[in-house]
Amino acid sequence: MGSFKGHALPGAFFFIMGIWWTLKSVLRYACRKHKRISYLGTKALFHRIEIVEGIIIIFMAVTGMLGEQFIVDGPHLSLYNYKEGQWVQLLGWHHTTMYFFFGLLGVTNILCATISSLPKSLSKLMLSNALFVEAFVFYHHTHGREMLDIFVHQLLVLVIFLAALMAFLEIFARNNVTVELLRASFILLQGNWFWQIGFVLYPPSGGPAWDPNDHDNIMFLTVCFCWHYAFTFVVIGVVYAFVIWLTSGLHLLTGLAASKTNTNIQEATVPHVSSFPEPKEDYCLFLFQKSSDP
Repeated sequence: MGSFKGHALPGAFFFIMGIWWTLKSVLRYACRKHKRISYLGTKALFHRIEIVEGIIIIFMAVTGMLGEQFIVDGPHLSLYNYKEGQWVQLLGWHHTTMYFFFGLLGVTNILCATISSLPKSLSKLMLSNALFVEAFVFYHHTHGREMLDIFVHQLLVLVIFLAALMAFLEIFARNNVTVELLRASFILLQGNWFWQIGFVLYPPSGGPAWDPNDHDNIMFLTVCFCWHYAFTFVVIGVVYAFVIWLTSGLHLLTGLAASKTNTNIQEATVPHVSSFPEPKEDYCLFLFQKSSDP
C-alpha cells in the first residue's frame, strides 16, 4: 500500500461498498414503509442481494490480498527471511490481514443468506470485527514515521473505529435506518480519505510530496477532512432521494394497477339488474274515451 495505487484500491472498494450499503438500507426502509407491495420488498430478493454482496466482498478481498503479496516489492507469501534474519514486508502483511477479515465477512454474508439456522446479526458482528481489526492494524501502522504521515493515518483510524462502533450497534438496533446510514457515511469517508492519503503522500502527478513537517499542511487537512465528511452526506442524500423517488413511483403504479384489477373484478362479479319498463298509457285514447253514465 506504499504507493498511490495501493491507497486508491482500498479507497475505491470502501467507497463502492459505502454507496451500496446506503442504497440497500434506504431500499429496505422504503419497502417497509410501502408495506412491501412490490418485488423489491420481498425476502427472496434481499437473500439474493446478500449472496451477491458476499461474492463481491470476497472478490475485493482476494484482489487486495493478491495485490499486496505479489507486487514487485511484495513479500510473495514470505513472512520471514531466515538467511538475512529479518521480517519480510510486514506492512504488506498488515494490509493482507485487513483484507482477509473482510473476506471472512463475505463468507459470513453468504452463509447467513443460505443457512436459515444462522442468526442474521452474525454478518453485522463480522463486519464490526473486520473494521475493529482494520483500526487496530492501522493504529500500529505508523510507528517511526513523519508527523504528516502519522496525522493522516490517525484520522483514518478514527473513521474506521467509528464505523466499527456503528456496525456493532446494529447488532442491537436492528433495522434502524439512521444507524445504518451513519455507518455507511463513515465507510464512504474512509474510502475518500484513502484517496486523500494517496494524494498527500504519493502524488500521482509525479510532483514532490507534501512537506511532512509543515504545520499548515496539518491545519489544511483538518479542514479537508471535514469537507470529505460533508461530501459523504451529499452522496447519501442523492442516493436516498433516488431510491425514494423510484419506490414511490413503483408504489403508485402498483396501487393503480391493483385498483383497476379490483374494479374489473367487481364489474365481472356483480350482476347487471335491468330496470322494468315503466307502463305506458295511451293518453290519446284516454282523451277521446266517453265517460260512462251514472
